[in-house]
Amino acid sequence: MQTPALRHKGRKTWLALALLLLSALAHATAPRTVLVMGDSLSAAYGLRVDQGWVALMGQRLAQAHPDWRVVNASVSGETTGGGRNRLPRALEEHAPAVVILELGANDALRGLPPEQAHANLDAMIQAAADAGARVLLVGTEVPPNYGPDYAAAFRTLYAQLAAARGTPFLPFLLEPIATDLGQFQADGLHPTAQAQPRVLDHLWPALEPLLD
Repeated sequence: MQTPALRHKGRKTWLALALLLLSALAHATAPRTVLVMGDSLSAAYGLRVDQGWVALMGQRLAQAHPDWRVVNASVSGETTGGGRNRLPRALEEHAPAVVILELGANDALRGLPPEQAHANLDAMIQAAADAGARVLLVGTEVPPNYGPDYAAAFRTLYAQLAAARGTPFLPFLLEPIATDLGQFQADGLHPTAQAQPRVLDHLWPALEPLLD
């Protein structure tokens, strides 16, 4: 015959086991996260948030990969230095399995040294890897009026980083629309709402293998 103390201890044990089981089930069914660290090209500048390619990616994930979700931590005007400063907190808060790094255009527009962007992106790739996340590195193209040498330095730094780190790499996010001014807003820099699906279609083949 069990004493009251033993019965109480047994109930506590079963309660602890039930809580552990519920916790395990919650973690098993929780969606994995794609974290986007970008600038205005990923922050839907000049558009409604739901019109941007990142929001469209979230819709596609819900249909094709329902065990994934997207968190958009992009900020208009962001540089690689700003992204580097913000990334640790974003990694801690969202625990992403995949990180898309789309930064560098504002470094170039401000004439910042390519070596600085290289160091910042390299540190971000390392931080994401240390947190257990895979990275998709997205490059940029510098307007020709900045000079061929500067443009070439920015173009090559992404390829060098990707090769050195073994990181999946998309050379230029806007490649499908870059030569069609009708796909851009009045500033000539940011894609229209109509262009956003094309941007997503361009990035998707580089992202989808990371979702396996």
